[in-house]
Amino acid sequence: MTLFAYTDGASRGNPGESGIGIVLKDEHGTVIASQYGYIGKATNNIAEYTALATCLNMVKAIECSCLVVHSDSELMVRQLNGQYKVKDASLKKIFYQIQNVLAAAPFKFIIKHVPRENNQEADELANRGIDTKEVLTN
Repeated sequence: MTLFAYTDGASRGNPGESGIGIVLKDEHGTVIASQYGYIGKATNNIAEYTALATCLNMVKAIECSCLVVHSDSELMVRQLNGQYKVKDASLKKIFYQIQNVLAAAPFKFIIKHVPRENNQEADELANRGIDTKEVLTN
């Protein structure tokens, strides 16, 4: 089974109050899981990476052969696809954590850049995380 994920990180200020949103869909476009959360003060890029890390954690409980992640963070997508180097020290830490998770993952991983307007569900969840200040529990 292929899973389709939509992830987003939001930051009000850079750095500023930040949240994440994740939507997981099956092959028919049905939402099978979603999550949002407040991550405190962070940069937008840290929020984007945190959303992806949380997505990978969510997928551990779901059996799939392929995970296709959609993100409106061109920087993160290009870094994970090897097109850009990760220069920021705080981003490097989470980048390598994600690389380690992916190296051991039992599924094929694809990450794609999408325009912000094609990522509205995850964006709304990320902003809900900031608005509610509900901290992630996992």
